[in-house]
Amino acid sequence: MDCCVFIPADLEAGKILGTLIYNPILMAVKGNYDQVNRLCSEVANTHGWGFVNINLRPYYSEGSKTLGFEVAEQLGWKLPDHVVAPIASGSLYGKIYKGFQEFIKVGLVEDKAVRFSGAQAEGCSPVATAFRDGQDFITPVKPNTIAKSIAIGNPADGIYAVELARKTNGHIESVTDAEIIEGIQLLAETEGIFTETAGGTTIAVLKKLVEAGKIDPEETTVVYITGNGLKTQEAVQGYVGEPLTIEAKLECFEQALERARTLERLDWQQVLV
Repeated sequence: MDCCVFIPADLEAGKILGTLIYNPILMAVKGNYDQVNRLCSEVANTHGWGFVNINLRPYYSEGSKTLGFEVAEQLGWKLPDHVVAPIASGSLYGKIYKGFQEFIKVGLVEDKAVRFSGAQAEGCSPVATAFRDGQDFITPVKPNTIAKSIAIGNPADGIYAVELARKTNGHIESVTDAEIIEGIQLLAETEGIFTETAGGTTIAVLKKLVEAGKIDPEETTVVYITGNGLKTQEAVQGYVGEPLTIEAKLECFEQALERARTLERLDWQQVLV
């Protein structure tokens, strides 16, 4: 069968190359994910094509339950107390909950209340806005954020995500692009994990929840990091410094090292001030 993949034309280079290597027909659509999905719906209706996240969506959507399954298994067949996950369409967020419920139903884990909190970028935060404003509907927005992988302006499962956060006593927060980059760096420096912008969004929201006292340090909190940073290198270029280029001489190394340490001390002084 032919394989045809549709993407936004401004998608990150790493994701484009990671798709092209399999030699599909790749359609770069001038528009965001919402516009891509609308076009795919038209193609499906006109040509009878099957799209994984459109008319074959149950297979795509139900697969997200495995994120819940794996967490329960890795915690020793127990559920966490709190979950923090990114929200795009809202499907993955809700399916993690469904995965937990299915494990409870078949007796693999004990039933318990798990709080569900969600993360969005401020440049595309219709779900966070609905949660914050107490709305029972989602107002579509035009995405404008570096977190392109979760930039769904009209999320199909958005209202279900809001309902899930409310009924589990969780929260849905949004963070700025600058905070997303800080989240990417924080995770890399503390855990050795280089995540893409969706993961940076989730870590930044986690930090926000901790600072607001909405994360109990005694509870088991699981944070879902859903993408590799090598796919979205453009997002952090220009924010993470440059290498020190030196001659292959000991004195050049020592001079560069001292400059680097001096700059680091100055940065810390600015932070303290």
